[in-house]
Amino acid sequence: MSESLHTVTTLPAERRPGCPFDPPAELIEAREHGPISRYTHPGGKPGWMITGYDLVRSVLADSRFSARKDLLNVVDFELPPAPPGEFLLMDEPQHSRYRKPLVGKFTARRMRLLTERVEQITADCLDAMEQAGPTADLVTAFAKPIPTIIICELLGVPYEDRDSFQEQIDTFMGGATSDEELIAAYTATQEYLARLVAAKRAKPTDDVLSELTDSDLTDEELKGISLILLAAGFDTTANMLSLGTFALLQNPEQLAALRADPTLVDQAVEELLRYLTVAKSFMRTALEDVEVGGQVIEAGTTVVLSYNTADRDPERYPDPHALDLGREAGGHLAFGHGIHLCLGAQLARVEMRVAFAALFSRFPTLRLAVPAEEVALRPEAADIYGVKSLPVTWDV
Repeated sequence: MSESLHTVTTLPAERRPGCPFDPPAELIEAREHGPISRYTHPGGKPGWMITGYDLVRSVLADSRFSARKDLLNVVDFELPPAPPGEFLLMDEPQHSRYRKPLVGKFTARRMRLLTERVEQITADCLDAMEQAGPTADLVTAFAKPIPTIIICELLGVPYEDRDSFQEQIDTFMGGATSDEELIAAYTATQEYLARLVAAKRAKPTDDVLSELTDSDLTDEELKGISLILLAAGFDTTANMLSLGTFALLQNPEQLAALRADPTLVDQAVEELLRYLTVAKSFMRTALEDVEVGGQVIEAGTTVVLSYNTADRDPERYPDPHALDLGREAGGHLAFGHGIHLCLGAQLARVEMRVAFAALFSRFPTLRLAVPAEEVALRPEAADIYGVKSLPVTWDV
């Protein structure tokens, strides 16, 4: 390993051809030089990029680093604070004000109780896929509907509204639209959620959002919380299901091992989470001078935390670029770490365990319907990495 400090000159815009599951080559190269590199943000502000597992984890657990949106020092103008309720981009005590009422609603026990409902939704999707087959776009037939229906039922979004809101979230999370389209989709979602919160206040039903109206949270705060839950609960899991299926189809020996031993599914889910890490990176800003990896990060400096590179750190995971369902992949950063650890991690796990097991059981001959290089990938600019569509086929 080189002792000189590496510099990452730009955030990579794409991945290497033929390597859709690996982090961009520039980030892997940066990790080979060391766990921390110099980096200049697109707005010209000096910063740092952290690619090593231990250092990313330590920063996420360190209260001297802030998640606040308005403190991000990445452009030459001041960013506004996160809207009320959008707690991903907040520090304590505001963060706990929004997160604390939700924690009990997303416990591992409560999510396990949802297993039967996830199984039913999955079976319904697979029934429809089988009837319409023997070809399908796995994204629209399987990966999107399962988490969408579940998170909508949890929040109390009416069934008939699901398609439109799913499309709006797709637009502002997909990284492939103009600023105007992005703002329009975000605004439309906000307006819809404002109407939904008002409806729940007026006539509560049996769902998380109705329960939250019986608290001191304002309508604006509830709207922001709902946006975080809907976007995170739908987009991340949908992309894990589709990209995870793609990865398994491209690793037939691993898929064969899963088919031969269905009890491997829990371990398979953790390894897919590590291997793909679809929530690729987050940022933190130093509140004071902090030494990290032998470098002093000055107060006010923003660091990019490369989760997907950290989850491929050879010092943490031997042979990290191999998909190995036999690996003990625990401790990965796919759900983050520290106080911002993903609230819906247990829900996502239940959905993936059920969905992957059912898909490969129902369709033992499932395979890509197009060459792998023709699978349409989300751009690297997307907040969450994944595939836009995944054409598959099977023997009837």
